[in-house]
Amino acid sequence: MHFDVQEFLTLTFTLFAVIDIVGSIPMLISIKQKMGGLNSWKVTLISGGLMVLFFFLGKPFLDLLGVDVKSFAVAGSIVIFILGLEMILGIEFFKPDKGAPSGTVVPIAFPLIAGSGTLTTIMSLKATFESANKNEYMILFAILINLVFIYLVLRSLNLIERGLGKAGLLAVRKFFGVILLAIAVKIFASNASGLIK
Repeated sequence: MHFDVQEFLTLTFTLFAVIDIVGSIPMLISIKQKMGGLNSWKVTLISGGLMVLFFFLGKPFLDLLGVDVKSFAVAGSIVIFILGLEMILGIEFFKPDKGAPSGTVVPIAFPLIAGSGTLTTIMSLKATFESANKNEYMILFAILINLVFIYLVLRSLNLIERGLGKAGLLAVRKFFGVILLAIAVKIFASNASGLIK
């Protein structure tokens, strides 16, 4: 199986759009402030681990639990919706756990970075590549490139925060809160209909 550069770039940008790390910056800054810091390396590793795990074991794992992909996507959309509400209304749903490793996993690594949309996309891309007899390992390289960018963004949060200032950060936070709500509604709407019988 050959390595198609054009296909690799398409995969990389597809995952970049779904992960939307740039759009998550206001939320990440907010969580970092509440937790009293953020371990960029650990967040990147856990997010990457979840993506690679779902690449290899996603569907069998959900099947084992008796959970279908649509149910998984709907559950993720509800958490994203709550994050969006928190950003817009300033209500605190996720309580601060200063220095606690749990904050790294929820809500940062999942569902903010390696969310249901990302994990479902990885599973869908793999299934598509397998059926078309294409090199599905290109997806792993695309994940790796995105993880490098995620790490760079997480490392630069303080710089981004200083650049935006308090007023700028508040405005961007409200704007992206609405975007998160819209993403959550879209994921919910496209998956919920198949669940209600």
